[in-house]
Amino acid sequence: MHLAFYIFQGIGIACAIGIRPGPPALAVSLLALAGVEIHFDHSNYAFLQQAPVIAVLVVLVVLSLGGELWDRFGKSLTKVSLDGIPLLGLGGLIGAVFFAGALCGRGYLAWPGLVGGALCAFVGYMAARSFLTRLRDRLDDDAAAVGVPLVANGSALLIAVLSVVAPPLGVVVLLGLLFLIYRGRGRDKQKYAGLRILR
Repeated sequence: MHLAFYIFQGIGIACAIGIRPGPPALAVSLLALAGVEIHFDHSNYAFLQQAPVIAVLVVLVVLSLGGELWDRFGKSLTKVSLDGIPLLGLGGLIGAVFFAGALCGRGYLAWPGLVGGALCAFVGYMAARSFLTRLRDRLDDDAAAVGVPLVANGSALLIAVLSVVAPPLGVVVLLGLLFLIYRGRGRDKQKYAGLRILR
């Protein structure tokens, strides 16, 4: 696999982690441990496929899913998780590390992955926030409480796995997320224009 494929792979992984950090990061670590199209061993990022990090990621998945699904029981946590600075920061950090690991694990410089991973995670976060907020607004409270977390975490997991096994999809994912951001901003402008008319 050439450098471009590793870059594409890192792009898709980081975008997925930006959507939701836990499930995609855990999936990539497990795929690396199994040697499925990605690995971090014999590099400075070997810790990403080792037991302590995997255990931390399992805890992160349990806590994040539990926190989001708790909204089903009347606690308004879903919107916080959709628009939280901690979520953005965590996604940016983990996305940067995994993108760097994807490059370093193959013998390439890691620092471009740190920069690119943070940027791609930011794109994933912004696209997810835009799309999932609109989705939540269209659903009743009970459906949104379960549906929004499942869509967010399920799509992030799927994107990460597909990006590992089919790296060119990473670029397609990035372009799709950028389109979602652009489309969401267009709808927001129309919404604000409509409110001005009503006034």
